[in-house]
Amino acid sequence: MNDTLLQYALIGAVVLPLLGAGAALLPAPPGLRGRDPEQAVLRHGVTVTGAVLALTLLLAAGFDHDDPARMQAVTDADWIPALGVRLHLGVDGISLPLLVMTALLTFLCALYSYFRMPAGPSTAGFVALLLLLEAGTLATFAVLDLVLFFLAFETVLVPMYFLIARWGEKGRERAAWRFVLFTVAGSVVMLLGLLLVGVEAGTFDMVRLAEQHGDGLSRTVQVVAVAAIGIGLAVKAPMWPLHSWLPDAHTAAPTVGSVLLAGVLLKMGTYGLVRIALPIAPDGAHVLAPYLAAFATVGIVYGSLACLALARPGARGDLKRLIAYSSVGHMGFVLLGIATLTPTGVNGALFANIAHGLITGLLFFLVGAVKGRLGTADLDALAGTTGAALYARAPRLGALLAFAAVASLGLPGLAGFWGEMLALFGAFAPAEGLHRGAYLTFMALAALGTLLTAAYLLTVVRRVCMGDPAERAAERAAEGAAEGRPAGGAGTAHGGGAAAPAGTRPAAAAATALALPPAGGPAPGTAVGAAALPDVRGYEFAAWVPLVVLTVLAGLWPAVLLGLTDPAVRTLLGGS
Repeated sequence: MNDTLLQYALIGAVVLPLLGAGAALLPAPPGLRGRDPEQAVLRHGVTVTGAVLALTLLLAAGFDHDDPARMQAVTDADWIPALGVRLHLGVDGISLPLLVMTALLTFLCALYSYFRMPAGPSTAGFVALLLLLEAGTLATFAVLDLVLFFLAFETVLVPMYFLIARWGEKGRERAAWRFVLFTVAGSVVMLLGLLLVGVEAGTFDMVRLAEQHGDGLSRTVQVVAVAAIGIGLAVKAPMWPLHSWLPDAHTAAPTVGSVLLAGVLLKMGTYGLVRIALPIAPDGAHVLAPYLAAFATVGIVYGSLACLALARPGARGDLKRLIAYSSVGHMGFVLLGIATLTPTGVNGALFANIAHGLITGLLFFLVGAVKGRLGTADLDALAGTTGAALYARAPRLGALLAFAAVASLGLPGLAGFWGEMLALFGAFAPAEGLHRGAYLTFMALAALGTLLTAAYLLTVVRRVCMGDPAERAAERAAEGAAEGRPAGGAGTAHGGGAAAPAGTRPAAAAATALALPPAGGPAPGTAVGAAALPDVRGYEFAAWVPLVVLTVLAGLWPAVLLGLTDPAVRTLLGGS
């Protein structure tokens, strides 16, 4: 395909959502207003994000897959000559999958919001912020100048702050401020590192800097630069212990905000490490790699233990918060793969990036649907006497939740398996000069994290999809004692719609309030004492099925993705 056409496709993919964001704030033309102005602006969001997705698919179709290490669809023009800053864009095998995934997730979020718009002050503002967020993330993966990278990296702060603070749930303002403060603090340090590299090397061009592979930068400068840049990127990654903003942000964010935060924004940090730190300052990366691996490993184990604590009965754990902590563990595998400094580990990290975006994006969609139907994401309530019981009450929704959970725990044959396995292989044989004994320890602890991941995800599936027998028995005993009848009496088994009796503990009361049976009684095949739930709706199928299909395809044919990333990774690592 003509390279000029690909060049315009890449420029259009970055610029179109920015123009669409401005257009969303303008009054709709008379012929496009329809009967409902709010639906008109939501339709505008679907149209623009759909056009951007089409451009990225065109880019992928015309991409030279035989030479993925070469920058393609390149635009290179002066912007601020006095500072040596250029409008330099391009795409290779590392950035192409991230561009397509970003466009896909944003389109699916716009489509989902068209049918289920989160409560907030302005539909036009919501669509404009969604498109501005897409523009910033696509630009981050497309630009090839350090100054432009920083500007694009920071652009996403404004829309994500307002999406959380204005369209979020309980605690949204505090969560939004924590997100901004953590990210801005890290970005200030990162900017100093980027400026240090540009001034010392005499250029901000990321392609030239990667080709120099550290020439012209002293070892001390490289170490300082990687430390400064790495801190800013690690906040967004999120790396333990700089992760504490993430659970609050995910818990408070609307569903589509959580999907984009997990599926796209977290990838910006790890992408920056691969694109900037490894090729531009290899000596600094080599010095600091063991520390990155150690923090990554702690994050894997810590995230899994936090999820186990939230999943246990009586913990009143929030399901959205649990998935947020799971992201700390999963992104820990990405950071561990990068810290090995080997093609195997870095390829695993990039694969895990894509897998996490698909799977965790699907998980947040599903949890948002469960919370929308039942009014809570409290695990004790969802597992109680008349809790979710999705297999009986909404079998398709339960099956999708179980699928996403087993994909997230790394079941072979699904996307979550390959990235984590390759990261562990990379830790088994790290780059020359790294202490192999330390990395074997990291590998063993990370492998333990995979077992803990399976434990908490299977616990969630059992409690939400099947209900918790022990929890139900305890609630029946408590209700029986409060009413002065034997435990397990008939009043509980068939009284899902009754008011919670006095003395029932909070989890039981919340669970009882979840399921008020319809006037005609429970539908056939539903759980006793539990009302039928709406199963997966048409627009939900449309938003979720692409993620399911890609999760299966990436698991069965990993070579499609690895064939893109491997040559580009070897080039960035110096042709190793």
